[in-house]
Amino acid sequence: MDLNLLRVLDALLQENSVTRAAERLGTSPAAVSRTLARLRRAVGDPLLVRAGQGMVATPRALELRDEVSALLLGCDRVLRPGAGFDAVHLQRTFTVQTTELLLAKLAGTLSDRLRVEAPQVDVVFLPEAVEGGPALRQGTVDVELGVLGHLDPEIRTRRLTRLRLVGVARAGHPLFDGRIDARRFAAAGHIGISRLGKRSGPIDTALAERGLKRRVAVVVPSHTSAMMLARDTDLVALTLADWLPGTVAALGLRTFPIPLDLAPLELGMAWHPRNAADPGHRWFRDHLATAALAGSEQGDRGAPEFTGG
Repeated sequence: MDLNLLRVLDALLQENSVTRAAERLGTSPAAVSRTLARLRRAVGDPLLVRAGQGMVATPRALELRDEVSALLLGCDRVLRPGAGFDAVHLQRTFTVQTTELLLAKLAGTLSDRLRVEAPQVDVVFLPEAVEGGPALRQGTVDVELGVLGHLDPEIRTRRLTRLRLVGVARAGHPLFDGRIDARRFAAAGHIGISRLGKRSGPIDTALAERGLKRRVAVVVPSHTSAMMLARDTDLVALTLADWLPGTVAALGLRTFPIPLDLAPLELGMAWHPRNAADPGHRWFRDHLATAALAGSEQGDRGAPEFTGG
């Protein structure tokens, strides 16, 4: 029998009224009356009959009332998302693909949360070596975190926040002797950050629109090496605004606004739909998002999950 029929039958037997049953179910009395007719044919009993201005249950209906209620309760327990999930008993390893700059900020916060709620959960962080590939589809990565792009069409995503890029240089850099405009910014030697060795990007496009060009003197594969190099030279690097300010200060670095009209970076996370409804995976995604947003006051926080690619 259609489970919806049982829900209507349960409401009718609890309310002894077509109108009140319809209100309880959020539908119309006419729809409940039609379903009652189907139920009468299926059961072979009138179930509810007129008694003055109201309705009363037949003996057969009274026999069914508790049985139907228990049956629906059992179905709800089986079908309820995450039924019985308890993080403290979860034994699982989650794999996250992200940049080291994001990892450096969120790993500690995430580890603290997991140690309290799920002490048997481990996390493996992978670099963006397979960025844009089928890792999510193949299951070698559980969640991708960062600036998303080139995803398979079925991949689910969640927008987390917008992040603004800033420049970073050693505290005694000559740039800080005056106002940092586009021309002075372009004239400085720059450090490029690219795993693929790329030397140009949106900054170069924005400079070209002003008739300016910068020199990328060195290209390194990571933000850590870029910041260490900026500490020891007069080269300028890039980082995220308000990101790890204690680390920046400890390295003897200062940040400054980039004097160009640059779009913010869209930080999000992505996962394969096979894991969308899994209670453990969903629990981990929520904690990963919270850790990534910890301390951030920028952008759209806690945006809903949606499908994208």
